[in-house]
Amino acid sequence: MLESAYQAKLIKRLNRLFPGCVIIKNDSGYRQGMLDLLILFEDAWAALEVKASEDSKHQPNQEYYVEKLDDMSFAAFIYPENEEDVLNALQRTFGPGRTARIS
Repeated sequence: MLESAYQAKLIKRLNRLFPGCVIIKNDSGYRQGMLDLLILFEDAWAALEVKASEDSKHQPNQEYYVEKLDDMSFAAFIYPENEEDVLNALQRTFGPGRTARIS
């Protein structure tokens, strides 16, 4: 699956899991390595770097921004092989009782 197709599918799933969330797709040309998606939900936020697979190449600075933003709130690389784990962690970050059941 292409990264763009996976990202579109993931955005739909995030909207179902976190009703009312705002998802912003970042401009990769603005800041090298900035993560693909910013998710705003109630009083919390998270950032995700979407990859087509676990073996996909990381661009310069992506590891740095995942670590930096994860220290601030929540950030992770997400791909089909770890999607359930990342979404479960994201649900815990956004708080119990504030999200739909992951399915």
